[in-house]
Amino acid sequence: MGDEISWHVELAVKPGELDNFRALTSDMVAFTKSEPGVLVYERFVSEDGQAVFVYERFVDSASAVAHLMAFGKRYGERFDRMVERKWFRVCGTPSDELRGILDSLGATYVSLFDGFSRFQ
Repeated sequence: MGDEISWHVELAVKPGELDNFRALTSDMVAFTKSEPGVLVYERFVSEDGQAVFVYERFVDSASAVAHLMAFGKRYGERFDRMVERKWFRVCGTPSDELRGILDSLGATYVSLFDGFSRFQ
């Protein structure tokens, strides 16, 4: 695991925005595929369509910073109009630069204390 950073986010979809958010998400996924430091970029939707669960994983803090900077410029305003963050949990030890960005998003942090990953 080393320098890898991941996060899990729960988003509440604002009323009437699910279809718009699905379209935006498709664009975000296509764009993010070109970012070499992104290992996982997945979205899950609740059965009632009111919540979206985000899982993102990066090779290191620098890759996460690059992603967040590109995301903010390209999608931030539209994203914030469609959803509200309910919680944002970061796994790993982010750099000071990344932590500064994540703090502004209301992130909380957890550190690995035991376990393994077969993910390569």
